[in-house]
Amino acid sequence: MTRSTAHGLRPLLLAAALAFGALPTMTAHAQSSTLASPDGTLLSVSAVGEVSQAPDIARLSTGVVTQAPDANAAMRANAEQMTRVVAALEAAGIAERDVQTSGVNLYPQYRHDDGSAPTITGYQASNTVNVTVRDLGKLGPVMDTLVDAGANQVNGPSFDIDDKTAALDEARRKAVEQARTRAAMYARTLGLRVRRIVSISEGGDIARPMPVMAMARAEKSFDTPISPGENTLSVNLDIVFELGD
Repeated sequence: MTRSTAHGLRPLLLAAALAFGALPTMTAHAQSSTLASPDGTLLSVSAVGEVSQAPDIARLSTGVVTQAPDANAAMRANAEQMTRVVAALEAAGIAERDVQTSGVNLYPQYRHDDGSAPTITGYQASNTVNVTVRDLGKLGPVMDTLVDAGANQVNGPSFDIDDKTAALDEARRKAVEQARTRAAMYARTLGLRVRRIVSISEGGDIARPMPVMAMARAEKSFDTPISPGENTLSVNLDIVFELGD
């Protein structure tokens, strides 16, 4: 084999090594060896930090379902009724950005007779919007107003926190403190001490609202009662500590 031939084979051998995973294995070993000191012990701790906070916004869906003998009549009646619902939301102080159409549908209605093919008897049209209410004190009256304006579908509400930044940071601090306390306990039990944090990995946040069910009534005698409760925000951390003498 000539020198030029051997030089040409080197890139091929390197490509083969990469394809079969030889070099990644060596790299992974090199990385893991740098995580802990030669005389250190790695400890992985999972911790969850939680913070409860009163919600400040509510989300609900509302809409109109209409029926008519033909498709055009069903859609026309639906549009007229839905226009009144959207106008009622605007009059109640709901901003345009907080009203979003989630679906407009038209379905035929069938009659099924034994021994014969189904026949269309009419059409059902529906229009649904998602609404965000930023003043929870108005939530009950808003839901009642929707029914008064012609909405015959109201679902929700679900409660949320508009800006979760501060609450999630507090949950992170609690998770770190919990992990440190647990690592210190393991270290004392083993006759060691916590030297340092090697790595931190954060999982997704979870918002768990307290269950609340509230539906607008067909006949309004007083405002629909609403109980927002509290939302719990959760942060999951996986922290690797180094223990040693």
